[in-house]
Amino acid sequence: MGLAAGPLRHQVQLQRKAQAQDPSSGAITESWQTYARVWVSIAPASAREFQAAAAAQSEVRGKFVARYRADTDATHAVLHRGKRYQLLGVLPDNDSGLEWMTLPYAEGVAVVP
Repeated sequence: MGLAAGPLRHQVQLQRKAQAQDPSSGAITESWQTYARVWVSIAPASAREFQAAAAAQSEVRGKFVARYRADTDATHAVLHRGKRYQLLGVLPDNDSGLEWMTLPYAEGVAVVP
């Protein structure tokens, strides 16, 4: 049973960290680079606000659902409308594990695995 195209109405960029060496200084720098553009459905799951170190902080969690890709893992990120979302994992579908994947995400405060 495949994943219907109808709910996949948001185009996002899948990104991974890449390292490059600055030719003038020799320093190694890290940056996010897009390796794919895919269509996903987006479902925010929760938002919470809390006080930490006398500063209000917030965190939003949810999930992206996309067609399965073997090259995506939890170290990657999703860029949507200028915001980068940290992936918390990659969950395959329950049947074959090869039709669609759920990408739980967090945005806001730093997430500790």
